[in-house]
Amino acid sequence: MTRSVWLKADDDVGDWETRRKRITAGLEAGVDAVLVDRRDVERVRELGQVTVAAFTGDDVHVMDADEEGAEPDIRVVGKDGEGDGTVELPADFSGSADLTTLRRDGGDASFVRILDEEYETFAETAATETDYTVVVGEDWTIIPLENLIARIGDETELVAGVRSAEEARTAFETLELGADAVLLDADDPGTIRDVVEVRDEAERESLELAHATVTAVEETGSADRVCVDTGTMMTDDEGMLVGSMSRGLFFVHAETAESPYVASRPFRVNAGAVHAYVRTPGGGTKYLAELRSGDEVQVVDTNGNTREAIVGRSKIEKRPMFRVEAETEDGDRVETLLQNAETIKVATSEGRTAVTDLEAGDELLVHYEDTARHFGEEVDESIIEK
Repeated sequence: MTRSVWLKADDDVGDWETRRKRITAGLEAGVDAVLVDRRDVERVRELGQVTVAAFTGDDVHVMDADEEGAEPDIRVVGKDGEGDGTVELPADFSGSADLTTLRRDGGDASFVRILDEEYETFAETAATETDYTVVVGEDWTIIPLENLIARIGDETELVAGVRSAEEARTAFETLELGADAVLLDADDPGTIRDVVEVRDEAERESLELAHATVTAVEETGSADRVCVDTGTMMTDDEGMLVGSMSRGLFFVHAETAESPYVASRPFRVNAGAVHAYVRTPGGGTKYLAELRSGDEVQVVDTNGNTREAIVGRSKIEKRPMFRVEAETEDGDRVETLLQNAETIKVATSEGRTAVTDLEAGDELLVHYEDTARHFGEEVDESIIEK
């Protein structure tokens, strides 16, 4: 499930200078969308590339003549209307709302303040008319959000109003399914960055890693070896999952350790030969030979926590190699080719170990999936790799 962060930056936030600072902080942090009043659409686009959602309606859509034609990516209806209580709901409202403003202005999204149970029901009704439903709680509690996720989670993209990273985490985790997005109302750049990080964490996989017993370490001669240089600094317990067989990928450490022979390069994983697979975000794989600047690869730590990294450069050189073979707990054999060099480290049950020190009987950390792949995607068929 893809999560996103919307940043609230309409007139309620303050004057344009205040809004501009908030939007700039959001762009730098990596928010997915900015919600403004209609007249600010072009201003936002001048600041950077981002999805622009804008309130439309009787008041908020009025623009100067030179601003005509500034169409947002997402039209949001509800401000200064039924959604925020400016236009009262009918006295006999019973769940079949007269969505006058929404239907007249033809919005892509409905904006609803959950003032009481009637507005919760109103949000459910509005969700049947729009692609997005933005809900902001007054004296917010978790119960209305649970109700909305359960009742309209499959009908609309639910965007929950939040003010902090803690509230964002709760919104993404409620009922395990969670909201599709959050609408953040905060100025502090640190808070904005924290909420974006919560979004990223919510989308990341947590992998099961296990030990496989080394059965052979053999010199094989030279091959074309790939160093994956990323735009990310990795820590001592991070690396990538690579292997000759897609079902069994070996954990190879990033070059974070200093050595007498070479300076540390914590942005790099010396990943193996060109034919090998490397795991990518979302559970796919790519051949190391395919990697190009701008591609995404998956960084994993020794506990199985993952994050994404952008490839800055793929460096291919001919180097002497080892063939490393290991047996999983189920008795399956997996293997890979790694450069014959003491700077290449793998994770064993005894800790970080140079590939040149590996011996039969050592226990290597691997990610094992009893599945076949075709062009990097899992397939339900029998494939023999040897």
